Amino acid sequence: MGVCCSSASGGSSACGWSRVAVQGGILRLETPGRGAIVDLTEGVRRVVRTAGVQRGLVGVFATGSTVAVTTLEYEPGAVADLRALLDRLIPAAGDYEHNRRNHDSNAHAHLRAALIGPSETVPLVDGELALGTWQQIVLLDFDERPRRRTVTVQVIF
Repeated sequence: MGVCCSSASGGSSACGWSRVAVQGGILRLETPGRGAIVDLTEGVRRVVRTAGVQRGLVGVFATGSTVAVTTLEYEPGAVADLRALLDRLIPAAGDYEHNRRNHDSNAHAHLRAALIGPSETVPLVDGELALGTWQQIVLLDFDERPRRRTVTVQVIF
C-alpha cells in the first residue's frame, strides 16, 4: 500500500492531488466566562469573504483549555438548554481531582471544554458557509472569570 502526503504549500502529483492553500484570520473577543455562549458566525463569514474563496473547508479553532466551539441554534431557549444540560452532566460544584491537586476550582470548565472540543470544520460552498438555516458557530467560555479569547479561522482550498 502506498502513502500519499500533502502539505499546505503544495501537493504530491504522484497521488493526483492538486495544490492546497490556506488563508485565514484571527477573531479576538472578551467574554465574561461562566458559560458565556458567543455567536461567531458573522466573524467567520468576514474572514471567508476576505479570503475570496468559493469552495473548501473552514476550520474554526479556539485557543485555551476552558473554551470550546460548536454549532447551535443561537437563540435564548437553545442557549439556556445547553447551559442546563452541561450543568447536569458536569456540575460546577462537583468533586474533581483537578481541583484538589491544583488548589483550583475550574475542573468543570476543563471537562466541559474537553467534552465539546475546541474546533469545528464547516464546508464552504459557492463562497458561503454550508450551515443550516438555524445553525450558528458559537464559542463557549467555561472559565470562572472574564477572559480574552482568540479564535483562529482557516479557509482551506
